[in-house]
Amino acid sequence: MNTNDLKIFEAVAFYGSFTKAAEAMFTVQSNVTARIKSLEDEFGADLFTRSSRKVTLTTAGETLMHYCKQIGHLVEEAKKEIKKANQISGQLKIGCIETTMALKVPDILNRFTDAYPDIELEFKSEMRHGLINDVINYKLDAAFVSGPINSPELEQIHIKEEQLVIFSSAQKTKLTEILAVQPLKIIVFDQGCIFRARLEAWLSAKGIINYKSMVVNSLEGIINFVEAGLGISILPAELISQHYAGRKLNTFVMSKELGTMTTLLVFRKNIPQSRALRAFIDLYKAELIS
Repeated sequence: MNTNDLKIFEAVAFYGSFTKAAEAMFTVQSNVTARIKSLEDEFGADLFTRSSRKVTLTTAGETLMHYCKQIGHLVEEAKKEIKKANQISGQLKIGCIETTMALKVPDILNRFTDAYPDIELEFKSEMRHGLINDVINYKLDAAFVSGPINSPELEQIHIKEEQLVIFSSAQKTKLTEILAVQPLKIIVFDQGCIFRARLEAWLSAKGIINYKSMVVNSLEGIINFVEAGLGISILPAELISQHYAGRKLNTFVMSKELGTMTTLLVFRKNIPQSRALRAFIDLYKAELIS
């Protein structure tokens, strides 16, 4: 077995076809079949269920796929480490929710790139669940997400506590009057958004089940819709005070239980970290100590 055998195995799993995998790997189907047979003999188990239409991973195949991702990641990190052993360089892919992107990323870029100019930072904005999956599946090196998180595959660093607030247009001055409108309209991101979940939990706690959700796919869009009086929403108080202080908005304090959001930095556990990722993690650990 060699790493190319594992790449062929991953290609078959991805395409669900020996023929398509052969095309993607620039080889012939007979070679793909032979390499998969060799792997199955070596592991003593069938890796694929074969049918006339498609091949799919068996339980043993899914187990091997899990380790394939780790092996591929380790090989790439080894290449990077050996290539530039005397300097910290490379690329880091960091995930975060959209509010973190707006509020914290510029500061992160400034401080980190000043300290490590040879490391290229790439940020991805996504829903919390997607970010966690991407870290676990090696698509992201780390991610800023809301806690709590209970995953045996992830390490986590507590970054900060954020206070959430309900906000409305400036025309609305009393929360009781806003909530009395039927049906209440809320301006939110799509399902999976931590802020939407908190707002819906807050409404449920107040016994409000009759509301209409208006889904907007950008932070600026939510601010614009709320300012125009189309509904209420929820965001970190710091974000509104720092970036939208001049907008015609009113904010309302929430209870500590639902109004406090914990931000964590998560990354994979039990695998060697690249020097670039270690530098990124150490930067935040140093901040927490100071």
